[in-house]
Amino acid sequence: MTSTLSIKDLRVSVEGQLILKGLDLEVKQGEVHALMGPNGSGKSTLAYSLMGHPKYEVEGGEVWLKGQNILELTPDERARLGLFLAFQYPTVIPGVSLANFLRAAVNAIRGGEVNGNGKAQVGVPIAEFRKMLTEKMELLQMDKSFARRYLNDGFSGGEKKRAEILQMAMLEPEIAILDETDSGLDIDALRIVSEGVNALSGPHMGILVITHYQRILNYIQPDFVHVMINGRIVASGGAELAHELEAQGYDRYLKQVSEVSR
Repeated sequence: MTSTLSIKDLRVSVEGQLILKGLDLEVKQGEVHALMGPNGSGKSTLAYSLMGHPKYEVEGGEVWLKGQNILELTPDERARLGLFLAFQYPTVIPGVSLANFLRAAVNAIRGGEVNGNGKAQVGVPIAEFRKMLTEKMELLQMDKSFARRYLNDGFSGGEKKRAEILQMAMLEPEIAILDETDSGLDIDALRIVSEGVNALSGPHMGILVITHYQRILNYIQPDFVHVMINGRIVASGGAELAHELEAQGYDRYLKQVSEVSR
């Protein structure tokens, strides 16, 4: 059965100010969606709200995944249900290697699985984890030494984003949200990160790419593009919509929203 992230009339405030004002969106496994909009439109608010960041206060609406309203779940429960967020600004954690961080993350998501003997696993066996890590790093064309480095400590912008994509590869979510993954990347880093996303995309993963610009969509081909203005999705279409935005900007949609608000 295909999983669907279904967002219905979502309203979210930050420090008393309403940011999301009745947002509706559906992302299914196997689909790639791009969410585009100018600064301040609420794109990152949507990402953090979906993962349960305490700063973001849900005022109304529902978000359904696999028969559960995830707004009633804790962030770790949402992750175990199959939701993943790649951060725009990944956290630096000196003293913790990327490999150890990934093993902790995998154990947190999969540690409660039942093994072949019918018993719950405390964690993923180390040999299985190492095999999985090696396979995913080869898939993403990453040097094995990368896993021994401290998490994001001294990483370039591109390396931080590649570490996020490796985490996504290891956790194998059903729905992945990429919050401005292209932010701060040069052309070469953008291409490498995008190739990693493309290597992981497929029928078992739905992807929501949040971005300001069309350039990442030159590498990651979206099935659907949505325009977000002032806390709502105001237009949807195919990949051609991203090219229209690149050529014409958001002025047309900003004007429409301004006229409706009068």
